[in-house]
Amino acid sequence: MKIRAIGNLLILCTTVALSYGMQVSKPHYAELTAPIPLDGAMHDTMRARSFDVRLDRVVFARTLKTEQFGQEKLLTTSGLWAVVTTNLTATSTSTAVADGIWQGPTGLRYRQTERLSYRQDMPPHAVDPGLDKRGLFVFEVPQDQIRGASLLIAERRFGPLDAQARIRLDTLATGADGQPADVLPEYDLDGPAQGKT
Repeated sequence: MKIRAIGNLLILCTTVALSYGMQVSKPHYAELTAPIPLDGAMHDTMRARSFDVRLDRVVFARTLKTEQFGQEKLLTTSGLWAVVTTNLTATSTSTAVADGIWQGPTGLRYRQTERLSYRQDMPPHAVDPGLDKRGLFVFEVPQDQIRGASLLIAERRFGPLDAQARIRLDTLATGADGQPADVLPEYDLDGPAQGKT
């Protein structure tokens, strides 16, 4: 009788441990329906499901100068401004490319700044087949999240099982401390193109 009770208790403990192990090791629903990454590098044209994207350059600045409602504004940040210029086009039908994320080397993610949402050259970018369009993505990033970073671009923020371009920023010139080699004191969003990164 004692052996049977011990056997049942052992089976119960094994079942509980196995059930717990299955629960913590299975993927979360958000992981199962996450965007499908397409890996590439700067200056490569990447073909997602509904759009093509090429990252042309990244400029770092301490201050952004812009015109807002007829007045000149200087925007500062505690880190650095990263102004990313892309070339976008739709693959088969007109669409909008709305989501941009700066992913640092540690996996931390930084969404596009909302301080410039009034600009026409900011997302969402309406793109048409066969017509290239310049698209800006602007981020406020800490200086230690630059070396080894990636840019994630998708059609929309919550696009389950949709394509997401993941562009490695490994060709950015950085110093031994991981800081960008060229940081402008001020970048004019309305002026001619600056920087060569």
